[in-house]
Amino acid sequence: MAKRFKAAIIGGSGYGGAEMARRLLLHPDVELARVASIDHVGEPLSAVHPNLEGLTDLTFEDLTPAEAAKGCDVALLALPHKVTAAKVPELIAAGVKVVDMSGDFRLRDAATYAKFYGAQHPHPELLGTFVYGLPELNRAEIKKAKYVASPGCFATSMELALLPLARTGLLDGAVVHVTGITGSSGSGIAPGAGTHHPSRAGNLKSYKPLDHQHVPEVVQTLADAGAKGLELRFVPVSAPLTRGIFTTCFLELPAEVDAGKLGALFDESFAREAFVRRPKKRLPEVVAVAGSNYCEVGFSVGPTVAGGKRTVTCFAAIDNLIKGGAGQAIQNMNLVLGCDEKASLEDPGNWP
Repeated sequence: MAKRFKAAIIGGSGYGGAEMARRLLLHPDVELARVASIDHVGEPLSAVHPNLEGLTDLTFEDLTPAEAAKGCDVALLALPHKVTAAKVPELIAAGVKVVDMSGDFRLRDAATYAKFYGAQHPHPELLGTFVYGLPELNRAEIKKAKYVASPGCFATSMELALLPLARTGLLDGAVVHVTGITGSSGSGIAPGAGTHHPSRAGNLKSYKPLDHQHVPEVVQTLADAGAKGLELRFVPVSAPLTRGIFTTCFLELPAEVDAGKLGALFDESFAREAFVRRPKKRLPEVVAVAGSNYCEVGFSVGPTVAGGKRTVTCFAAIDNLIKGGAGQAIQNMNLVLGCDEKASLEDPGNWP
């Protein structure tokens, strides 16, 4: 059967673009029509993404957004923050559907964007016109959307770890402390002092503590899910991994919220979700999801302490490039186009 839809990738020379291209080349219903990039123009995709050797004749093309999207049903954006915002109006004018992986259209407030991204948004009138692309929360809205802002990698892990609590009021007025450990691929394909192998391989270090740009995104999203007055204290940590995020969320809950109740909340929240699972005999692990679009969630419950409270830790593990990036963007694309949500995404990760 001929493929029904065509997609363009804009910003295809990075790791996110590589994963998008890989998924689209496997897709039963969507054809990868072209890949736009200002780097490696004229070179085959495999010159930058060697895993695609022999799978496609496409080359990187230096195209305007409108040229890239011509004849396509959807444009998938894998551009840096602040670059995307300048490109989107041209795509909107072209009438194409858009799934964006940057942070430029996740937030609805221009002042918050300026604070956390360090620049004024060039098109604040477009904030709020993108549906936030967390399928586990916004599936119905995504299906009807023309423009989708896929979540950030850390944000995805925190939101899925805490979503069952947000939906039931357990995060109302809560202060949640979070540590998120991430692999080096989250820093992108361009090498830097912080991602250079000798400085990263045997190292752990924090960056942007309590000031990461995913904080307002998570607070906004969990508020949409029902959490009122939530405060988030987030410390990201660079780890000697290539792929993966492991997130631990610490909070105090009433003593009556025991392991049985939490287990029921998690299982009910994700019972119909193809890509979120709670292991029953272990806690989440990065190695179980790396290379896949799956997220593992879990929790641990401490003893009751003074004041009738107990400490609860909620965990999530994802691949930062897939469920935390390009895979989730493809999942959103599937919903926007009316394809099977799981198309090209059901493969498990590697083991070991």
